[in-house]
Amino acid sequence: MSALAHQHKAINLAQGFPGFPVSEELIGLVHHYLREGYNQYSPMQGILRLREVISQKQQKLYGTYFDPETEVTIAAGATEAMFSAISAVVKTGDEVIVFEPAFDIYVPAIELNGGKVVRIKLKHPDFHYDWEEVKAAITAKTKLMIINSPHNPTGRVLRKEDVDALAEIVKDTKILVLSDEVYEHMVFDGKEHFCLAVHPLLKDRTMVVASLGKVFHCTGWRIGYCLAPKVLSAEFRKAHQFVTFSANTPIQYAMADYLENEWNYLSLSSFFQTKRDLLRDLLKGSKFELLPAEGSYFQLASYKEITDQHDVEFAKWLTVEHGVASIPISVFYKDGTDDKIIRFCFAKEENELGKAAEKLGLLA
Repeated sequence: MSALAHQHKAINLAQGFPGFPVSEELIGLVHHYLREGYNQYSPMQGILRLREVISQKQQKLYGTYFDPETEVTIAAGATEAMFSAISAVVKTGDEVIVFEPAFDIYVPAIELNGGKVVRIKLKHPDFHYDWEEVKAAITAKTKLMIINSPHNPTGRVLRKEDVDALAEIVKDTKILVLSDEVYEHMVFDGKEHFCLAVHPLLKDRTMVVASLGKVFHCTGWRIGYCLAPKVLSAEFRKAHQFVTFSANTPIQYAMADYLENEWNYLSLSSFFQTKRDLLRDLLKGSKFELLPAEGSYFQLASYKEITDQHDVEFAKWLTVEHGVASIPISVFYKDGTDDKIIRFCFAKEENELGKAAEKLGLLA
């Protein structure tokens, strides 16, 4: 869709990356460490100071401690962390529960490692979890469950009752949990992000993946991390060292400095909520029905009042004929479930959102 947007000079609300500059302070910090000669490999697990700052951040925000020496690992982006985490624990024949609509990294990583994907659909229209269905899907071969909150593409945020239900299901099993929390600092309307590692029944079995690239608007820098108990971290590092060995060295040092100022990440929820609210306000009166957007930087929109076209064809048509690119939600399902919903990314400049909304508002 981004290629199609580029070809037709459309406003790109499709691909999930920020459309505004990186902090000048952060760029300056990277420049400083480049100039100071921090340009060779870092330790495989990441520089210790960054791991210490992340550990402190986790404890301040959620009250859960991860040993920076043995339980925090810096990765070359959250995608690499997800791949390494799956590779570390999934073997041939293992079953992995994935909730659809699902981000596209999960299934290929599972299948490449010989695992079997067990798909469970979040329930339309609010995309809630059916924990009874989850319980029924568990077998003796279930090895891992992948949870994503705030959720891409739906923007749904886990409730406390969801976390409690998950913990109850896995408590007497050996099932592991992989928690994709890359949008943890983008939660709206006073809702709370529940880090799964906080729950006493989940901490010893959960690997948490997060992204500094997402948090600080520099997705091209490819820097994320994995938090996991010592035993799981050791397995994670066995995979990580052969996937990429280590993350970008000067950026790690810069991130350690930048994370020292809590405002740099605590301000993000209000920052992105302002953008979400702007897009929603601009689209009032349009033919689009906007679904709840509780977190992340994505807004789902139903176009049932416009056409009954398949969502892939509608998204292409919207790009080519009306100059706004989006993502059709059917591509997040193996069976191509088409609920006539597309996804907009609102991590863009206000004038760009305004121009896009003006074009979308013309649809009859």
